[in-house]
Amino acid sequence: MTECIFCKMVEGEIPAAKVYEDEHVLAFMDIMPTTKGHVLLIPKVHRENIYEFSEDEAAQLFSAAPKIARALKAEFEPAGMNLLNNTGAAASQSVYHFHLHFIPRYDRQTDGFGLHWETKEDEFPKEKLQEIAAAIGAQIKN
Repeated sequence: MTECIFCKMVEGEIPAAKVYEDEHVLAFMDIMPTTKGHVLLIPKVHRENIYEFSEDEAAQLFSAAPKIARALKAEFEPAGMNLLNNTGAAASQSVYHFHLHFIPRYDRQTDGFGLHWETKEDEFPKEKLQEIAAAIGAQIKN
């Protein structure tokens, strides 16, 4: 028996308010929603984070994303939507089974969700960005 709450949902051990399911993925309502329609999409195979996905697994998961987003748009007519994944404790991951949040946005001042980041363009001039891009590119295996 697994300890992962999302694996237990996949296995039917605990209930989920299912939105979408196929042989590879499960989408369900977040039990601690930020906004109306807050949905989570997970792979049925346990993967802790994005680093553990094969390209095929990622394609299977992300191919379901537009279906869910369009359904949320049709049902609730949000003003926008955030897609969010937290990978690792430093990024606030709390359940260590990959999950992609679909957070419909209604009024960014009052809907309960917000993002904040500070740009650091002074630390990363164009030349430095080119160096960083080259270093990342060199790590990508074709």
